[in-house]
Amino acid sequence: MKLYNTLTKKAEEFIPHEAGKVSMYTCGPTVYHFAHIGNLRSYIMEDVLEKYLRYEGNEVFRVMNITDVGHLSSDGDTGEDKMLKGAKREHKTVMEIAKFYTDAFFEDCKKLNIKVPEVVEPATSCIPEFIEMVETLLKKGYAYEAGGNVYFDTSKLENYYVFNNHNAEDLEVGVREGVEADDNKKNKTDFVLWFTKSKFDDQELKWDSPWGIGYPGWHIECSAISIKHNGEYLDLHCGGIDNAFPHHTNEIAQSEAYLGHPWCRHWFHVLHLNTNSGKMSKSKGEFLTVSLLEEKGYDPLVYRFFCLQSHYRKSLVFSWEGLDNAKIAYDKLVAKIAALKNEGEVDSAVFEEYKAKFMAAVGSDLNTSNGITEIYNVFKAKTNGATKLALLADYEKVMSLGLLEAAEKLNAKAEAEAAEKAAAEEGVVKDEFTLKIEELIAKRLDAKKSRDFATADAIRAELSEMGVDIIDTPQGTKYTVR
Repeated sequence: MKLYNTLTKKAEEFIPHEAGKVSMYTCGPTVYHFAHIGNLRSYIMEDVLEKYLRYEGNEVFRVMNITDVGHLSSDGDTGEDKMLKGAKREHKTVMEIAKFYTDAFFEDCKKLNIKVPEVVEPATSCIPEFIEMVETLLKKGYAYEAGGNVYFDTSKLENYYVFNNHNAEDLEVGVREGVEADDNKKNKTDFVLWFTKSKFDDQELKWDSPWGIGYPGWHIECSAISIKHNGEYLDLHCGGIDNAFPHHTNEIAQSEAYLGHPWCRHWFHVLHLNTNSGKMSKSKGEFLTVSLLEEKGYDPLVYRFFCLQSHYRKSLVFSWEGLDNAKIAYDKLVAKIAALKNEGEVDSAVFEEYKAKFMAAVGSDLNTSNGITEIYNVFKAKTNGATKLALLADYEKVMSLGLLEAAEKLNAKAEAEAAEKAAAEEGVVKDEFTLKIEELIAKRLDAKKSRDFATADAIRAELSEMGVDIIDTPQGTKYTVR
């Protein structure tokens, strides 16, 4: 697989440290509110990447953190803790907020067919690991204490700005709010490894440490959690482009200082989902969630399809018109699959030929747009329905668009509607038959009253030919249908 590496600034063959085994880390959500669909674009693309690596035959061990403490409202180590902010907003404890929004995040992932990583680790469960890492950095001379806090000293590094190819706008988005001056810092780029109560007296979650009662900085958690589960060498680190600086930059700095050797060889960043007014963000009030899409009548997998139509290294502009167009295309694609007949045996030669085309398409820097093109190309293949359906099912291992399930539901719906229509038509026939019987019995009664017994007998015979037997009773003529 050729994959763009943000660290080397080029697309290169992805080679894990150990052949056939991939250690993967993805930055998880800060669970103080619902994830918006802009956040979820990154998780969708990371999901496709993981599934493609498995599709190639690799074992993938993926780790993701849950930030339930320590993420400040500014990525520059200033402002209020986001978790505390959420707790105040909803008059709940921080852990109640964390539990609720963690569950909500994974419910969204389920709706979007995003696989849950092998390890999901909340930051609050790794306090000893954070403290040990900070202690080691202090011993090695990469950190210092000031004003009750512990800071990483970026001046000790030869190259701090490892992701220096981003434009000013990307870096500005990464910081988001203006960074207030911190007089405790030796250098402007230094960042906090451990906060103490001296700075945030209202912080709900605090732990004892060698530097006083406090809590970890945001950046330390990803390094410590990854090293805890993935070991000293990480093959692949993923996240949104706004995490490249300062979060991932700081991760590299502290991890390599701690380990004493290069840490992660490949970095994968997904660009933003924008609206017409700019980057989607919670702080701006542009809060589009999966639940809101559902309320408006969209299947969440239509949003996944919308995302996969674009390359992950291109900013994607969201609009309702764009989502409508994706829905139309998705529904048409499902209808084409529903029309396929599962007939014949799978042609292995055709299957392998088209599978290779799909792998070449998606394996070229995770080009999901070309992957969708290959889905359409299956319908053009000169082969039987069984082979086409087998290919589409195979592609779904990577794309996870729910196409075959949607096609099955469409066919089931069509069959149910046909059966309902047939039953209705049968009911109409029965009503007309009943009316005919009643009409003939009435005519026979008139004939008998007129003493026209020949006509009465003829009507009886006609009814008999229709399968209707009649009998005259004091209460009137009764009939049974044979």
